[in-house]
Amino acid sequence: MLDRITPINKALILANLVVFGLQYLLGGFLDIHFALWPPQAAQYGYPHFQVWQLLTYGFMHGGFTHLFFNMFALFMFGSDIERLFGPKRYLIYYLVCVVGAAAMHLIVVTAANMPPLPTVGASGGVFGLLLAFGMAYPRRMIMLLFPPIPMPAWLFVTLYGALELYLGMTQTAQGVAHFAHLGGMATGFVLIRYWQGQRRRRWPPS
Repeated sequence: MLDRITPINKALILANLVVFGLQYLLGGFLDIHFALWPPQAAQYGYPHFQVWQLLTYGFMHGGFTHLFFNMFALFMFGSDIERLFGPKRYLIYYLVCVVGAAAMHLIVVTAANMPPLPTVGASGGVFGLLLAFGMAYPRRMIMLLFPPIPMPAWLFVTLYGALELYLGMTQTAQGVAHFAHLGGMATGFVLIRYWQGQRRRRWPPS
């Protein structure tokens, strides 16, 4: 099974596992310095926002279940996108989606005056991968875990994005950074369109 995972995707999964282990060993130290804190958090006595948090938060997780589902998604979708983009461009795409998700989250939290709580998780990058997968392989069938219903990738991505928008707008399932998820998808879409314009040819390659 492990030989199916491409090199950069394997490195990303390993990095997330290592950081999760460090979180367990070091307690809250990593959360204080490397989770994503809103700029206004310091006004309430919380840790300060630092620019590196736009990236580092994406390798941290709030628990084993959070880690498992994100790494499962990386395993399921990441290698196909790495084979499509190539290792270098895949890494750039993933990390840019992580940063774009963080930026969207901070904008929404600040504008809505939401509680200045820390954010962690690879979901921004994962949702960018889902978007890329749906665009590249729209007719490929995906089997949902809960409930176990098959559907084409384009429909899965569309419904998931719509659900995240609804949950974010209604502030349902609080504690989940829904707009970070949408930010990862939006960033991925913009980057793919930018690359399409650069290459001046049909994407994905046939």
